[in-house]
Amino acid sequence: MNTLLITGVTGFLGGAVFEKILNDDSQINYLLLVRAADAHAGVERVKENMRKFNISEQRLARLTAEHILIGDLGTPEHFLDDRRLDDVTHVLNCAAVASFGSNPLIWKVNVEGTLAFAGRMAKVRGLQRFLHVGTAMSCAPQADSLVYESPDFKDNAEHLVEYTHSKSTIEQLMRETYPQLPLVIARPSIVVGHTHFGCQPSSSIFWVFSMALMLQKFMCSLDDRVDVVPVDYCADALLMILNSEIPSGEVIHISAGEQHSVKFADIDLAMSTALERAPVKDVYAQVTYETLVKMRRELKDIFGPCNERLMLKAMRLYGAFAMLNVRFSNDKLIGLGMPQPPRFTDYIARCVQTTRGLTIPQQMAVDFK
Repeated sequence: MNTLLITGVTGFLGGAVFEKILNDDSQINYLLLVRAADAHAGVERVKENMRKFNISEQRLARLTAEHILIGDLGTPEHFLDDRRLDDVTHVLNCAAVASFGSNPLIWKVNVEGTLAFAGRMAKVRGLQRFLHVGTAMSCAPQADSLVYESPDFKDNAEHLVEYTHSKSTIEQLMRETYPQLPLVIARPSIVVGHTHFGCQPSSSIFWVFSMALMLQKFMCSLDDRVDVVPVDYCADALLMILNSEIPSGEVIHISAGEQHSVKFADIDLAMSTALERAPVKDVYAQVTYETLVKMRRELKDIFGPCNERLMLKAMRLYGAFAMLNVRFSNDKLIGLGMPQPPRFTDYIARCVQTTRGLTIPQQMAVDFK
């Protein structure tokens, strides 16, 4: 790998990938797309994020302004003329507005800006790999299913949120518009926590499990399964895919799969052990969203000061995903030589430990930006 361009390095997944690169002393020339006023400010933004992964200051000192490409996928015209792009051999595109809220930038960044970026990189003669990070949920999976890796999407699929709709759309547009692009799609399932640092880098989605157990009721059954992988496993998988001989057009899940997905009952037991309290299995009730709405006035007593409307929106959206009971096949990734991922319950205690003292509203802010 000659020159790797990473987008989204100030985020959760992009940061985890860069953590691996810095800690492995990789001899990789890298260029980082960062939103900032100038390259020096960009360096500081990256360093701020990498400190969440406990990167030493000695390693961070290797990052210089020369590694920074100032730009934003929301306004790609401001960086696409940079001549350094012509020397890029590999792209890891992690950047996206990954909000489950109604962020007006979702389509502008995830679809329009990403397509313009892909078009620019399709013109680079030496480009060997454009690895785009999608989401396994972009296929709008059927409930109670094991989903296999396929580039095809159902016509008129109904998406629960605009984020997954944008991710399925950009995959199709890149394939159709730039067939010469050496495109490979990685679709992570649900990325939660870090096996060593827990939720220190990001509390994204972990709060959903805490919220449901605090409520002692939710829209899913305790027998339903959820496909969760830690961000550091996902980062290792992305780097393996970047360096593997994979034909263009391939779609690869980064997921727990049938074997390593876990039941909500197992999550309850693991979290209760970490919190040194009794599990809620004997009092837990599977309820409808309408029942949760009727509890609206009780939410502040359970969670402390909170926006009741936003809390109910979160319950509706994440409850709908939790009810799917979907697993995503990871056969292709394992076939490349990647080990099976840890189960969510293997490292959930680290997530509990690193969110102590944070309220549910504080934790969920990252997912509704």
